[in-house]
Formats: sequence, structure tokens, C-alpha cells
Amino acid sequence: MAPLSRGLELLGSAVRYALADAALDPPALLHRPTPCPGWDLETLLDHVSDSIGVLHEALTAGEAGASAAPAGSPGPMPDPVARLRGQAARLVGACAAAGPAEGRVAIWDRELTASMVAVTGAIEITVHGWDISVACGACRPVPLGLAAVLLPIAPLLITPGTRPGLFADPVRLPGPACPGDQLVAFLGRQPRPPAAPGSGGA
Repeated sequence: MAPLSRGLELLGSAVRYALADAALDPPALLHRPTPCPGWDLETLLDHVSDSIGVLHEALTAGEAGASAAPAGSPGPMPDPVARLRGQAARLVGACAAAGPAEGRVAIWDRELTASMVAVTGAIEITVHGWDISVACGACRPVPLGLAAVLLPIAPLLITPGTRPGLFADPVRLPGPACPGDQLVAFLGRQPRPPAAPGSGGA
């Protein structure tokens, strides 16, 4: 599938989208709820930082999992936004210097191509970028080009067997929707954010 060969490019786009709203007066927003049940913005930012750290380790060392911090654990920096930006900068740099897209990397007990790892990471970071946007009150849609490429790939990577614990069940849309709304709905979120965040999956 051609889009998989663009995995590192998609990952970079997802990171830039996720960071766009992370600078909106974060100290005043860190305890706001997010579409991830039970998570405030600070917990979500830490989780995204952890995920980016795992991706960076996989793409640079060829494996990840042994030293990855648990989701939501405190980072080495007191400011979760500063930590996220630092992790993102390292990942973007690793993408620029990455080797062949079909190189093999190990994450936990699975071995995947670098492209597959990058696309999977792009999907997670994109939807959490949307979560961050909702928590910050910006409610920015997923960029059309990014969503259009990720949408047909998502069902191949997020199956009924792999969804539990990662994403809530897909949300049924009442009618036609743009690719960004379809992607968010497939990943268990209400595309037009609910009045009270907390109805989507983590």
C-alpha cells in the first residue's frame, strides 16, 4: 500500500498537528477534562510524550518496550508541554535521519516494518492531537490531507482484536462526514465534540 511508504512523513504531520494547541496557556488548562475518560490534559500530554518516546526508541534503536515509561507517568520535566515538545523534536529529527522504510523494528513482542510503526504512531498521535485540541477549547479538525491518508489504513491496523484497551468502539455518524470526522469517529470519539469531554476512548 503506497501510503505506508510515507509513514515517516505522516508521523511528522501528526506530531505537528498534536503540538499546535499544546501551547494554549497550558498551566491554566492542565486539569481540564479530555475526551479520554478519566484523563485530564496533563495526563494526556504525558501519555503522548510516552508514546512519542517509544516511537523514537523504535526508529533509532530498532526496538522499543523494555525501558518505556507507563502511560501517564510523570516525565523528567515538570512542564508536560515542554516535555512533549522536546520528545516531538527528537522524533522529527529521527524521522529525518531514518533508514529504509522497510527496515524491521521490534516493539514489545512484535516485529514490524519502520513504515508500519510510523503509520500506527501517526494514527495514535493524530487522534490524541484532536483530544488535546478539544481539551484546550480549540476543537480544530484533523487536517484533511492527513485524515484522508490515515482513514483507509486505520481499519487494517486497529481491528476488533487490537482495539480493546486502546480505543473505544466506533461512533456511528448520522450522515456524510469529512475524512477527519470519520477518522475521529472510527477511533471512538464524537467528531463534533460533546458538551462534556469524556465520552471517547483513550
